[in-house]
Formats: sequence, structure tokens, C-alpha cells
Amino acid sequence: MQLQGELKAHGQYSVHYRNALHAFYTIARKDGITSLQRGLVPALFYQFTMNGIRLGTFQVLVNIGFTKNKKGEVSIPRSIVAGALAGCVGAAVGSPFYMVKTHLQAQANETIAVGHQHPHKSMSHGLYAIYSKHGITGLWKGVSGAIPRVTIGSAAQLSSFSTIKEEIVKTKTLRAESLFGLYKGFGACYFRLGPHTTLSLVFWDELRKLYSSVVSTASNKQTE
Repeated sequence: MQLQGELKAHGQYSVHYRNALHAFYTIARKDGITSLQRGLVPALFYQFTMNGIRLGTFQVLVNIGFTKNKKGEVSIPRSIVAGALAGCVGAAVGSPFYMVKTHLQAQANETIAVGHQHPHKSMSHGLYAIYSKHGITGLWKGVSGAIPRVTIGSAAQLSSFSTIKEEIVKTKTLRAESLFGLYKGFGACYFRLGPHTTLSLVFWDELRKLYSSVVSTASNKQTE
């Protein structure tokens, strides 16, 4: 939906996708139901790489006390900075996978194709083709656009998570406000980010608890 009408004025291009649900239907009808998962492999590699580094970096900053104020409480400004730094590093490292993912997802039947079509057959083929044509730096083409997106999102996401979690622990109550913006392709983005954000942060928090439990058990055995 974001590639639709690229560099063209409104009304001067064909509208193949009216909204997220219509896009699902159109892609499945023209390219087949499996095409809805096109780009899944590099998407998974990107998430493993980007989020592994992003959440790991944030956790290191939490462990050294960077996100706490002098009273030992979570500092919103410090959490925002920590989240931004973590997002910046994660986006930079995972950028090649994100680029190939985008290339594969843009592939479509010529009747509904939008944007430039890259002839990648797979993730590995795409990475090799880009490297062969543009060199190692070509794999990071577009990183300057990826970093601000993930940096801002990570700063908002991780600072909110840290702050809200502390409030829940303190008060056992949760108050949330929703903020909606008129962004192009918002519906499609939410369908991906909603479950992704919820599951990744819940699993991350549970794994941290499991790690602490294992370390504590091992420490107790050494003491005995």
C-alpha cells in the first residue's frame, strides 16, 4: 500500500489496494493465497536479528542501571534514550534482511504490481544478487531510512513497556490511552505490529524471569 502511487500525484495512478482487507483479498485472488506470506523467511531473520540485538542492548542498559534515576525508579527520559539506542543498533544490523524482505513482498502479478519489481527467487538469492551488483555496502542501502523508524518506535515501545510495567507492579492497575493517527497503510501495519509487539515483549519478559531463576538456582547450588 505504501508503494502504491510512488512518486505520482493523487489520481494519476491505479488504486489496486483500497485498504488492508481489500489488499489481502486482491493479492490472494491474483497471486494465490501463499503469496500473502511472501518474504516470510527474511522477515523472520530480520526479527531474530533486529529484536535480538535491540532487546539485548536495552537489557544491558537496564542491567547497568542506565534507565534508573537517582531514587532507583525507572526514568522515562533515560528509558527513551536507551530504547532509541537499542533500536538504532538493531535496525543497522538487521537492515539487509529488511531490504530483501521488502523486495520479495513487492513482487506481484503484473496486473496488480506496484513499485520496482526485483527478480529475487529467495532470501539467499536476493542477498547474493545485491552483493554481486552493489558490493557489501549495497546490502545496507536504505539503512538511513530504517534507523529513524526503528529508533523512534523502539524508544516509544520500550520506554512505555518499562514505565507501565513498573506502575503495574506498584498499583496492580493499568490505565491505557489509545492514540490513532492517519497514516498510510496503518491498518496493515497494525495487523503485524499488534501481535508482534505483544508476543515478543511477553516472551522476552518470561525468558528474563527464567534466566534469573536458573542463575539463582545455580548460585544456591554453588553455595551449598
